[in-house]
Amino acid sequence: MIVKDAGNLPRTLLAAHARLPLALLGVLLLICVATVWSPPGGRVSWLLEVGPGLIGIAVLVGVYRRFPMSHLVYWGVFLHTLILIYGGYYTYAKNPLGFWLKDALDLSRNHYDRIGHFALGFFPAFTVREVLLRRTPLRRGGWLVFLVLSVILAVGAFWELLELWVAVLAAPNVGTAFLGTQGDEWDAQWDMLLALVGAGFALPLGGLHDRSMARVPPVPPKGAA
Repeated sequence: MIVKDAGNLPRTLLAAHARLPLALLGVLLLICVATVWSPPGGRVSWLLEVGPGLIGIAVLVGVYRRFPMSHLVYWGVFLHTLILIYGGYYTYAKNPLGFWLKDALDLSRNHYDRIGHFALGFFPAFTVREVLLRRTPLRRGGWLVFLVLSVILAVGAFWELLELWVAVLAAPNVGTAFLGTQGDEWDAQWDMLLALVGAGFALPLGGLHDRSMARVPPVPPKGAA
């Protein structure tokens, strides 16, 4: 009996570890259903903005049994998706929070898209850092910082290309709203820079991330009952 319980311990810990991400996933699904029903910015815009986040969540769900991640990563994905949903619901250029910031800070434009691109660097940085530390021989130090920043900058650049492809090819009728440039010719460069800055703000929280990773349960061996 003792041997059997010891063998099942990783599976039990894995199930307990899943409670938080499952709860966060349930909340997100409810919010998605509520916001996609009749968004002011249109459903196409909602899907374009939120779809990539939902794809990422689907990947995390699919690999959970083989590669559960830290609760910090799941919280990051949750908060990042909320930012995407809020932006997709109104469109980034017509977002109420962005208009409030514009009036409060006397800005020249709605800057909610800047928040979104900062988040694109900040929250995924933990995911990239965790994958590199747990799936490669890479250790903490300068190379880890360099590679996390490089991956996030690549993600930010790819997102700009994705926006271009959508605007030109897939959905030109909502392309302007999806791009959210608001007449700023340097919008793409600012977006990539802010993703990089977001990652730079995340990396000093590596100690917090390490403690969260230390609580990730071991994965049951293949074929375990």
